[in-house]
Amino acid sequence: MANLTISNRSAADTPGDALVVALVPGDGGATLAPGHGLPRKTVSHLKSVVADLELAGKVGEVTTLAAVPEVTAKLVVLVGVGALSGDAADLEDLRKGIGGAIRSLNKKKKVAVVVPGTSVEIVSAVAEGVALGAYAVSKAGTTSTDAVDAVALVGPADASSRKAVKRAAALGEAVAYTRDLVNLPPNLLYPETFVDSLADRIKGTKVKLKSYDMKALRAGGFGGTVGVGQGSANDPRIAVLSYAPSRPKASIAFVGKGITFDSGGLCIKPANGMLTMKCDMAGAAAVAGAVLAIAELGLPIAVTGYLGLAENMPSSTAQRPSDVVTMRGGKTVEVLNTDAEGRMVLGDCIALASESKPDAIVDIATLTGAQVVALANTAAVMGNDDAFRARVVEAAASVGEAVWPMPLPQELRPALESINADLAHKGGVEGGMLTAGIFLSEFVGEGIPWSHLDIAGPAFNDKAPTGYWPKGGTGFGVRTLVGIAESYV
Repeated sequence: MANLTISNRSAADTPGDALVVALVPGDGGATLAPGHGLPRKTVSHLKSVVADLELAGKVGEVTTLAAVPEVTAKLVVLVGVGALSGDAADLEDLRKGIGGAIRSLNKKKKVAVVVPGTSVEIVSAVAEGVALGAYAVSKAGTTSTDAVDAVALVGPADASSRKAVKRAAALGEAVAYTRDLVNLPPNLLYPETFVDSLADRIKGTKVKLKSYDMKALRAGGFGGTVGVGQGSANDPRIAVLSYAPSRPKASIAFVGKGITFDSGGLCIKPANGMLTMKCDMAGAAAVAGAVLAIAELGLPIAVTGYLGLAENMPSSTAQRPSDVVTMRGGKTVEVLNTDAEGRMVLGDCIALASESKPDAIVDIATLTGAQVVALANTAAVMGNDDAFRARVVEAAASVGEAVWPMPLPQELRPALESINADLAHKGGVEGGMLTAGIFLSEFVGEGIPWSHLDIAGPAFNDKAPTGYWPKGGTGFGVRTLVGIAESYV
C-alpha cells in the first residue's frame, strides 16, 4: 500500500511527479473545487484550461496537464469528482473520482492530492479513494505493487483528519490483500496455500489462526465441506481467524465462502463459465481482509472469521448429485447439483460460528448467478432479523459499497424439502438467490441475528478498470464488514 500522509503545506510547493486537483460541476461547465490553496496565476491558468477544454467535472473525467505555472509538480491532473454535498452518494463519487485519478498515475513515485474541503468526511473519502486507487495487479506468484509509491494529501492536518487518513490506509492495505488473494491463479491458491498465506499475514498482529485439515473436518462432522472438497487432489480446510481485544463491546462472527476454484464438480460448468471461477473465494478473502483491518484499527469489537476453503473438482472421488451428507450440527442435506457448492461450506461454518453464540453473524459469498442477473454489481443482503439487516445496509452505505436489502420469503421454504434428508440443498430456478439464503438460515443458531451478503456481481471486475476498481478482484465487502464492526463502537 502506498505511503499515505496529510499536511497543510502549500499545494503548489509540494514536490512530486503529479498534483491532483478536483473539479466539480458548475454553471455551464466545471469549476475548481474549494480549498485548492494554489497561487492566483496557477488558478487563472487552470480555469482557462477548464474552459478551453469544456470540462464538465463529471465523476471519472481525468485530464493531465504539463508545465503548469508556479507548480512544483511535473504534472497537474484535473479530476471530476461530482458534487461535494457531503451525503453518502456524493462521498462515494469523490472516492471514485480520486481513485480513478490515482489509478491513472500508475508508476509515478510521488503524488500530491489537494483535499477539496475541510470536513473529516471529505478528508476520509479522499484518503480512501487514494488508498483504493493506489493498487496495481501483480503478475502471478508475486506480491502486488502500488500504482504509486507515496501520496501526500494537502489539506487540514488536525487530529481527526490524521485519524481518518490512518483508517483509510488500514482499509487500503486490507482491500489490497483481498484483491491479491482473489487475483491469484488457482494452481497457486488452493485451500492449503490459502491457510499458509493467512499464517504469514497475521505475523506481528493481534490476530490468531486455527485451521481444520481433512482429518479434523471429518472428525468434526463438517460433511458439507468434506463433500465439496473430496473430489480434489487439494484437501479442503476451514480457517478460523480471531481478534479478541480486552473488554469488547460486542462479538461478531464473519463467515466467508472460499471455493478456490469452482469447476462445478460432476455437474461441470461450461468452459466459458469457468474463466473467472478463481474468484469464487472472494467472500473468504474479504473476511480475512476485514479481520486484519479491524485488528489494525484496534476496534473494541471481538471478531472471529470463519473461512470455508475447498476446491470443487470432478473426479472418481467427487460427490454425486443425490448424495446425502451430514453437516456440522447434525442436519442432513441431499445434494442436488454439485455446482451449488458454496452454501455447503457456508452451512458448516455458520453452524460452527453459532456454537460460540456471537452477538451477530454475517456471511459473505459469491453465491449465486441469480444475484448477478437480479442486481448486477449491487450486492444483495438478506437475513433473519430486520433490524440487523438494516444495520448491514446502513454500514454498506456509509462506506460506499452498494447493497440492496432482499427478503427471505417463507413461502419458498417448501422448495428445500427432501424425502431423503432434512433438507434439499437447493430449490428450483425461481428465486434462486432467495432460496440459497433460506438454506443458509437453517444453520444459524437460535436467537442469533444473521445476515447473508451475496456478492457474486461486485466481487470481480472482468471489464475495464473504473474508478478505484482495478480489473480483477475488487475487494468488495471488506469495507462493509469493517463498517458493521464500527457500528458497535
